[in-house]
Amino acid sequence: MGVGLAIARQLMKDDGIHLVLTARDDSLPRFAELGVSESERLWLRPLDITDERQRRSVVHEIEEVFGGVDALINNAGITYRTVAEYATQAELANQMVVNYEGPMALTALVLPMMRKRRSGRIIQISSAGGLAAMPTMGLYSASKFALEAGSEAMYYEVRPFGVQVSLVLPGFINSPAYKNAVVGPLSRIATENAGDPYHAHFANMDRLIDRMMRFTGATSESVARRVVKTLHRHRAPLRVLATWDARLLWWFRRFTPQPLYVWITYWMLPGIRRWRAANDALAQRAGSDAKAKV
Repeated sequence: MGVGLAIARQLMKDDGIHLVLTARDDSLPRFAELGVSESERLWLRPLDITDERQRRSVVHEIEEVFGGVDALINNAGITYRTVAEYATQAELANQMVVNYEGPMALTALVLPMMRKRRSGRIIQISSAGGLAAMPTMGLYSASKFALEAGSEAMYYEVRPFGVQVSLVLPGFINSPAYKNAVVGPLSRIATENAGDPYHAHFANMDRLIDRMMRFTGATSESVARRVVKTLHRHRAPLRVLATWDARLLWWFRRFTPQPLYVWITYWMLPGIRRWRAANDALAQRAGSDAKAKV
């Protein structure tokens, strides 16, 4: 539950709010294991962000009891690790529905009442992956790019009604959550088989991600504090860069000429020369095998 649980714990300190925490049915028991239990002001409700019926049920119940949602924090997310060539249609579809379509659909359900009240807060937990894409993380970045675009458009659409929209963008967080990334069958073979053309891509990016996750100073708790601070700001900004690396990436991408940005990014990929050398060796071996069969 990572950042989501940290946000919940921050908000639970405020006795003046009613808090509704949601999770998939199979994840709800974890709240009790983590010491979070229901009370008059804290509800636990099942919600699969991809399930329209559950989305409508939760929002309807809140509107019936409290008259509407004052603030919505969308934290649902999943990460697929794959390269473009190995991505399946099912992986692409699920990545987008969990990280983009589901949160946007849930937001659409709470907006009518916010618009009528002329107030409301929408906070989308995005990612530095929504600013720039990395090898083996293309599907994830595509979903976050979509969330960035959809939420920015919504910011302009609902601002005249007094509804504020913010995107919170963490970068690397010191958390084991990245180990929960879903690796498809073809990508799994690539990570384990040194003879796969994309093996070096996964091996080097795995080391980079592991190193950054362990050595960054950002934690789920520090990101949660930025989220809650954004929630309480009188005029919340569209984007909140929640970690130092997200801020660095934002400025680097914004002020570096595009050709130079792409060139620097490519040559800064960990072990990029070895990627090329490994694939050159594979190509030579394949050529030799083909000649031997003639």
